[in-house]
Amino acid sequence: MSHIRNRAIEGLHVGDTFSVSRTFRNEDVLQFAEISRDYNPVHFDERFAKVKSFTGPVCQGLLVASLVTEIGGQIGWLASEMDFKFLKPVYFGDTIKCDFTITDIGDGGNARGEGIFRNDVGATVLIGVVTGFIPGVKEKQVMKAMVEEGDPTNKVS
Repeated sequence: MSHIRNRAIEGLHVGDTFSVSRTFRNEDVLQFAEISRDYNPVHFDERFAKVKSFTGPVCQGLLVASLVTEIGGQIGWLASEMDFKFLKPVYFGDTIKCDFTITDIGDGGNARGEGIFRNDVGATVLIGVVTGFIPGVKEKQVMKAMVEEGDPTNKVS
């Protein structure tokens, strides 16, 4: 993942696109529930999920949306607002790819980006818009030093 961080160190531009993917498992849903306290039965009980018109338990929406935070964390994006539209369910075993594109960079490093989340058959399951701040000169210098030191706090690299 350090290639994403290195691109941020070089400088981010409108149109830059970053992609990550993940296969969501039952264990991920359980761990996310422990952290978020989201124990909605639609995530755990087959009967409840079917009553809600799903074919089985579904992953938490914010768990799936967290793919965009993986990208943001790698590029040093400090989010100030996130808006998600959940379009289709994500089931255990689904692989989701998030393509995140920087759509605007304003004064002072204010930025906006859009994430499109697609499942393994290409259907869009989620759209997210994120605003925030991209790294400035000082932040990029620190990130460069971190990478040169092996980026020890980055568990994704």
